[in-house]
Amino acid sequence: MEEKTSMKDFETELERSFQILHEGDLIDTTVIGISDTEITVDLNYYTEGIIPLEECSDDPAFSIKNDVSIGDTIQAMVIDSEDSRGSVLLSWKQAHAISVWDDLKNDLENATHYQVKITEAVPSGVVAYFKGIRAFIPASQLALEYVEDTAGYVGMTLEVVVITADKAERRLVLSAKIPAQEKARIEKGEKIGRLSVGETVSGTIERMESYGVFINIGGGLTGLCHISQITNRFIKSPKEVVKLGEEVHAKILKLEGDRISLSIKALTEDSAEKEEKEEEYQIPKEYQVQEETEEAGSQDESPFAKLLQGIKL
Repeated sequence: MEEKTSMKDFETELERSFQILHEGDLIDTTVIGISDTEITVDLNYYTEGIIPLEECSDDPAFSIKNDVSIGDTIQAMVIDSEDSRGSVLLSWKQAHAISVWDDLKNDLENATHYQVKITEAVPSGVVAYFKGIRAFIPASQLALEYVEDTAGYVGMTLEVVVITADKAERRLVLSAKIPAQEKARIEKGEKIGRLSVGETVSGTIERMESYGVFINIGGGLTGLCHISQITNRFIKSPKEVVKLGEEVHAKILKLEGDRISLSIKALTEDSAEKEEKEEEYQIPKEYQVQEETEEAGSQDESPFAKLLQGIKL
């Protein structure tokens, strides 16, 4: 069995030794040596392959000592079938530039989240290297709000998704805004989940429209108080009753998804109802009888009875 296996391996090696490599061929190689200037790989060929440092990666952060290990499998492109040393000259970055776009397409379709480090600021955005490809993040996609000064982002690590992966144009665009929006929605949902209908909240009127006012109740949450819920009387505009920047108290009427419906007048109604109940409060009968009896007794009490009561004391 061992002899058959050995013979088969020998035949395979012999067959490989007769293969001819051409410029542009993509082949799988195994790392067998690493130096400061190049990577030596096994090609299963009559000679070894060499990947010069400059053909390893376009990523400035790439380290031939830290990012490559003996035994790693690397797909490389033949750029010279026999150099001056008799070795096959290969390019890792050119092979990667061809195969990586299929991965990037999948990342785009699946909206996969990744971490990237910003390497430089350019007009209207920043640059990062993602999977060895130079990627652009527009200023409008850096954060929830448009970023004017992109230089401050150099060196930062951001969570991103792919929004453009054009293989033909070799154009890769990322967005940090989309993951930030998703995170903000989750956090907002958690905050709203801690609220309850009927709860009283305080806030500042941050926006006024003809149909109502938007009240900032803190924690990044804003609720709408419809014009019909501002006051008990009819008004044509919220400006008749409240003003921008005014601090108000309101009652939560409804919670629907990420929408918070508020009512300012509900608190006024609650207060009026409370006062009305206090005015309508009736003294229990047992206390009424006792009070009436005591009152009657005090009126009927004669001077002689008072004298006797004084003698008893």
